[in-house]
Amino acid sequence: MAQKPVSLLPAITGMRLDVFLAGSGIGLTRSHARKLIDDGLAVISGRPRKANYRLRPGDVVDVTVPEPEEPQVVPEDIPLDVLYEDEDIVVVNKPAGMVVHPAAGNYSGTLVNALLFKYGSLSSVGGKFRPGIVHRLDKDTSGVMVVARNDRAHHNLARQFKAHTNIREYEAIAIGTFRDAEGTVAVAIGRHVTDRKKMSPVTFQGKNAMTHYRVIENFKGAAHVRLRLATGRTHQVRVHMAHIGHPLAGDRVYGGPGAAKLLGMHIPRQMLHAALLGIIHPSTGKYMQFEKEAPEDMARVLQFLRNAF
Repeated sequence: MAQKPVSLLPAITGMRLDVFLAGSGIGLTRSHARKLIDDGLAVISGRPRKANYRLRPGDVVDVTVPEPEEPQVVPEDIPLDVLYEDEDIVVVNKPAGMVVHPAAGNYSGTLVNALLFKYGSLSSVGGKFRPGIVHRLDKDTSGVMVVARNDRAHHNLARQFKAHTNIREYEAIAIGTFRDAEGTVAVAIGRHVTDRKKMSPVTFQGKNAMTHYRVIENFKGAAHVRLRLATGRTHQVRVHMAHIGHPLAGDRVYGGPGAAKLLGMHIPRQMLHAALLGIIHPSTGKYMQFEKEAPEDMARVLQFLRNAF
């Protein structure tokens, strides 16, 4: 535990104890201050007090702030749709709504938690919170992913993804009717200037990005599209489709609030599915291809569009 004594100043006599601690400059929020008080870690002249205690002249506040506990990645019994497994790799169909790996504020219910429960251990290359994770899909994107079970396989797969020698194809429902049956978007992508959680098409300080698209079916106000990635940038499909005026249905980040509805139908998440992944197996050297059809929610939207059309 880290001892951080705080002495009361006369000017703040009458202030609540929790408010005083939150404004004391030692990095506490009011809720954190209340928890310390409730745990008996904030005392006045050696006596514990309640959060609503009003400070008096001569009071001295001593607070002990425990060192933050390091989060643990706990294996969890979560069902997985495993498409293939051997001693080197696991190929899964990740459902929409599942986060790939633990991160701040989200340490349970992830794909990694489920994989650790089923397989016990994965490659260590990605570190404690990303074991086995060679590439990622957004939380609300479904589809095919490969995971490395050992470090050798991880390094091999990572080289493939870096060199873009693997094959990645997606299915999407995009807003608007496409004039061209197919095309290519070649626009660099970088971190958004003001919103660091978003990516943005940029001409400077971005990374080259290329997406090939083919229209499977045009509807009234929307289209079913097949996309092949020539590169693999963060949010690449979502950014590129929005850039050409066809944001993905349900993508509120890049399509705005209007993307949540399509011809009156509520769209709960971005309609994007990683449909195909082709890799060279890290041990055998043989090409392997894995495919998974789009999930039920996308199928329902497509049927709705066909009926409306």
